[in-house]
Amino acid sequence: MDENTVFQGSSLSNQVPVAPTPVGNVPSQEPASPSSDAPQGYDSSERGLPSFHPATIIKIVIGLGVIALIFFLIFAVILPLFSKKPVGNAEIKYWGLWEDKGTIQPIIDDFNKKYPNIKVSYTKQDIKQYREKLSTQISNNTGPDVFLFHNSWYPMFSSILLPLSLQTITKEEFESSFYPVAKKDLVKNGAIYGIPTELDTLALYVNSDIFQAAGAKVPDNWFDFVKVAKSLTVIDQTGKIKTSGAALGTFNNVMHAPDIISMLFVQNKADIYNLSENPKRASDALTWYTDFASGDQRVWDETLSNSMQYFAGGNAAMYFGYSWDYFAIKASNPNLKIEIHPVPKLYNNGTTVASYWAAGVSSKSKYKEASLLFIKFLTSKETQQKLYTLESKTRLFGEPYARKDLADTLRDSVANVFVSQGNNATSSFFAADTYDGDKTGFNSQMNNYLEKAVSSILSQNNTSADTAVSVLSQGVSQILKQYGQ
Repeated sequence: MDENTVFQGSSLSNQVPVAPTPVGNVPSQEPASPSSDAPQGYDSSERGLPSFHPATIIKIVIGLGVIALIFFLIFAVILPLFSKKPVGNAEIKYWGLWEDKGTIQPIIDDFNKKYPNIKVSYTKQDIKQYREKLSTQISNNTGPDVFLFHNSWYPMFSSILLPLSLQTITKEEFESSFYPVAKKDLVKNGAIYGIPTELDTLALYVNSDIFQAAGAKVPDNWFDFVKVAKSLTVIDQTGKIKTSGAALGTFNNVMHAPDIISMLFVQNKADIYNLSENPKRASDALTWYTDFASGDQRVWDETLSNSMQYFAGGNAAMYFGYSWDYFAIKASNPNLKIEIHPVPKLYNNGTTVASYWAAGVSSKSKYKEASLLFIKFLTSKETQQKLYTLESKTRLFGEPYARKDLADTLRDSVANVFVSQGNNATSSFFAADTYDGDKTGFNSQMNNYLEKAVSSILSQNNTSADTAVSVLSQGVSQILKQYGQ
């Protein structure tokens, strides 16, 4: 792998003052006789009320009209906002994915104390059938009122997601509270369609023992990453990899392969929505990725087990994963010493990929107002803090905060690295583990084309990365059109 041949190309009107009225004894004066200089609108032949010029009358009428309009706005529009009647009785259904009812119920109880006329029933769903079940039941008017959806799912749910009201959250509140990637994913045509309930980013896991034994330094850029990965790889006499320096390069046995490749695309400034605009950037990124699993200098290959399992077994020095991987790895090998670092940078570009879930409201809900109140409550700062505490009672740490104003509270947590990358994270439709439907969902279709691109480069036919990107670009364009993107 030649580091010099990959990732190439990475570019108000003047007023007349009135004399003051004299104070004290003032000599009496005869009234002034009428003169030709009398003000316009005054009939000098009469000693009665003045007559007004038509223009003056018009001005008075207009002024009275403006005053009437102001009073109307105050009493008919503004005041009702501050004396709004409470929401009527409602029973809303909330579908979640990760938390048991025992964890969520205290949050619902708090909501019920504030809104006793709104009942919330929570159901934890199975992620493996979730997307299809959600789509079907909402279409049949039997689905939830409030539900979680993946940050990349807007194209599949655009017709059934309710735009959030300004009473729920304003654009200014949204942008000041959440990371830029949330605006990219959840704000469409000026409307907000969901509020993040957590944030997760792709990060670099390191086996501390392997690094310490070799006296190696954790790389912070891709060029050092290559050198370290090669130096830490151990291959036996039969050519089999015994210890992998880094678990990446293939597709099917690398966890989060679509996310990792997306990260490389973005860091190399390839536009995943228009790969044909600069195909060389995309092909260089694919070449860079697949080189980790090809040739005599490979550090990974298709014969090895799932990359998470391999890393958990202590057989890989570096692994790319999300926060939830930590639980699985530690459950498999509690004694494994792990460090978690930000992803390597390419020419100071350390963009990573975010994969997270947001709360939305069904456009078919019978209780839209009540549902909007619930997600506003659910995603508030105070509720999220309490929920994190409740989650931490059932596992090592709760879901990393989606709110920027809570990031500092995680400084001493394993979750810190994942939120520390929040301002430098983007999203991708190449996303693994969303379970959006076997070959029918948005992510699944995109990943299928990406898998073919990687496999064709690694195959014996040795398809060029340029050709692979050309086919990939056509597939991506086709699917984007299918979803009106």
